[in-house]
Amino acid sequence: MTKTGYFSHPDSRKHEMGRGHPECPERLDAIEDRLLISGVGDALVRLEAPLASLDELELGHSRMHVASLRGLSDKLSDEVEAGGPRYAQIDPDTAMNVNSWNAILRGAGATMAATDAVMAGELENAFCAVRPPGHHACHDHAMGFCFINNVAVAAKYALERHGLQRVAIVDFDVHHGNGTEDIVAGDERILMVSFYQHPFYPQGGSQSGADNLVNLPVPAYTKGDVVRDLIETHWLPRLEEHRPEMIFISAGFDAHREDDLGQLGLVEADYAWITKRIMEVAHRHAKGRIVSSLEGGYNLSALARSVESHVRVLAGV
Repeated sequence: MTKTGYFSHPDSRKHEMGRGHPECPERLDAIEDRLLISGVGDALVRLEAPLASLDELELGHSRMHVASLRGLSDKLSDEVEAGGPRYAQIDPDTAMNVNSWNAILRGAGATMAATDAVMAGELENAFCAVRPPGHHACHDHAMGFCFINNVAVAAKYALERHGLQRVAIVDFDVHHGNGTEDIVAGDERILMVSFYQHPFYPQGGSQSGADNLVNLPVPAYTKGDVVRDLIETHWLPRLEEHRPEMIFISAGFDAHREDDLGQLGLVEADYAWITKRIMEVAHRHAKGRIVSSLEGGYNLSALARSVESHVRVLAGV
């Protein structure tokens, strides 16, 4: 059995963007319930996500972006106290409430704390059950339910603070991780591999031809067997060539066939297979070091079952 960390925090549940919004606190409750019922939760080392510092967020984002989010949170708190609106709207899909800032800091803090623990050998790998998600957050702006790019910040943290030479980011969310691409494109220390439904949100899909990106668009209704073939043909050779010393996963589960926010056809067995293949690369080149962080997944049952499959493989149970 692998020593797998599970990072979360109650603050992650306090961020919400209004009644009926798909990126809701109940996502974490569904995951927790499934890990409890399945027994997988018993195999995990449970750890609290710390608050990230502002300078740590600036590893992946502009100082202006970090300051504007913090300022928006402070302004919202003052307005709510005076009887004003409960939310500060950033785009039609993305809003902050008075608790969002701490949730944002916990999300990035989780991935960096997981990086520290895995690098120290205290854990072999880790899953971060945090929200809001991050992979649409660009260097200088928030969008698409995302404010700070937890995985991109952690990848930069591993390079800058732990002195690694090469890391990889694997993104299997149904939506293209445009924010991650924006932050890491052209940084040859970081290899980003992904597949995503296209055409779909965000408009245009991958926008960069940088050599360190392997972003694979697939049409709606693509099923798991096709995705597996693409991974074998395109991801794995590049990952072997890159020889990452640590692997970060943007773990979105909205490519599941039951998830209404996407139209792809993956099932739990596909997520387990993808995780196994990533682990094989990690064992060959990275001493097994993996940090995975929750992105999308909005059908609560499918999300919970998919996370169980992913974490079950990480933990070797």
